[in-house]
Amino acid sequence: MFIKNIIMSIKILAVEQIREADTYTINNEPIRSIDLMERAATKCAEWLTGKISGQKVRIFCGMGNNGGDGLALTRILQADFIQAEAYVVHSGTAFSEDCIQNLKKLEELLPEFIHHIKNENDIPEIDSNDIVVDAVFGSGLSKPVTGITASVIDRINSSNAITVSIDIPSGLFADSYTDPKKGSIIQADYTLTFQMPKLAFFFSQNERFTGEWIPLDIHLHPDFIEQVKTQNFLLTKQDIAPILKPRSRFSHKGIYGHALLIAGGKGKTGAAILASKAAIRSGLGLLTVHLPEEAVIPLQTSVPEAMISFDLSKDFFSRIPDLSMYNAIGIGPGLGQRPETAVALKLLIQEIKVPVVFDADALNILGDNKTWLSFLPAGCILTPHPKEFERLAGKSADEFERLKMQKEFSAKYNCFVVVKGAWSSISTPDGTVYFNPTGNPGMATGGSGDTLTGIILSLLAQHYTPLESLLAGVYIHGLAGDFAAEEKGYPSLIASDIVDCLSKAFKELGN
Repeated sequence: MFIKNIIMSIKILAVEQIREADTYTINNEPIRSIDLMERAATKCAEWLTGKISGQKVRIFCGMGNNGGDGLALTRILQADFIQAEAYVVHSGTAFSEDCIQNLKKLEELLPEFIHHIKNENDIPEIDSNDIVVDAVFGSGLSKPVTGITASVIDRINSSNAITVSIDIPSGLFADSYTDPKKGSIIQADYTLTFQMPKLAFFFSQNERFTGEWIPLDIHLHPDFIEQVKTQNFLLTKQDIAPILKPRSRFSHKGIYGHALLIAGGKGKTGAAILASKAAIRSGLGLLTVHLPEEAVIPLQTSVPEAMISFDLSKDFFSRIPDLSMYNAIGIGPGLGQRPETAVALKLLIQEIKVPVVFDADALNILGDNKTWLSFLPAGCILTPHPKEFERLAGKSADEFERLKMQKEFSAKYNCFVVVKGAWSSISTPDGTVYFNPTGNPGMATGGSGDTLTGIILSLLAQHYTPLESLLAGVYIHGLAGDFAAEEKGYPSLIASDIVDCLSKAFKELGN
């Protein structure tokens, strides 16, 4: 994944803030706006040049600054002896100042490579071997694309040519939901986004539009980037590595905490085993697993390092053990949803005095008993997948709305929530959201979430704060999954592979 090479904290800015960053850079570098456009186009050309091997490059340009980028790109590629042609889409009544300047430059130097699209007859046929560059609309778009521009986008999408969008696919809104039924949207294979990603890039509903997105550093002024306020961040290795504490030569198991895992109802002992193995592999000193009797032998055989707390029931969780000796508690993997289990969970919520992570069936029980949410201990961690979150917080119309609901849920119940998936979103009680870059499609397999619970539980017991445990846990979990995918491939990856690669993930982070 390209994102692994980014080693600085990344802020996700709103469109208005991106404009402010441009203005601040122009005023304080200082640099003329036309020269900042040239810098952006040069970065795009550098990336494209390494991908072109004789194909014709068709660059579709709008009338605004995104179109200006495309016109400058045409000139730069032609200077590198790459066959590039510009197609100016007349979708409005006036060009932006910088766009018209770049159009005039190109007209003076290479007028034969400029084409104007004013009606559907002007739209060229596109060969599937061509490379198409989409520079029609930028991140400032606020209404669906219709008319002649929609016809251009539809022609591009139907061409099967490799398509590269500059900054953001034309037709896609950066900060809000885009309804594809109301307007056309470019379906890019690659998106060359300037400086930092847009919020829209982190939602599965937009993957077919953005393709693989690559951030290009156009050197927006670092003072602005440092001082600008945002609630949305992309986690990086440089955020996580400093969290992890080095071990003293005089370490002993008592320093690294004693965790209690409540898991493993009848027929689901594997969930308890996976969570237990992940906890122990993540630096935990001692682990006790509270289990029904039927699950004891499988777990002790598979995880001899774990101690056992026996439930009175043979088949399911029915009572809480003495909690006084534990530094952190994890509950949910393979738990089941029996009425007795729900009652025991309610009692546990009332008794908890230490950090806790709720997962799987514990979340499903809470979803069926929403009045209990108000009694969740402050600072607790919830790890739902999207459907589990829906049971907790209600249905959302789209993923932008779901993120808003996630932030509101964290604030209302003073808890930390990670909605698992690609670019897992982590919300905090103060409204901050972190997106996680690690992980891969191979981790969409049974038991993967159980291993995450074990990692987070282990870090909580080692006296990391809930936020540290969640950020590091999610990042490490995905990183271990990435190492596993390198060895096994996506289809063959299973949850046990994630556990097996935890040591590589910790070593990668210098621990």
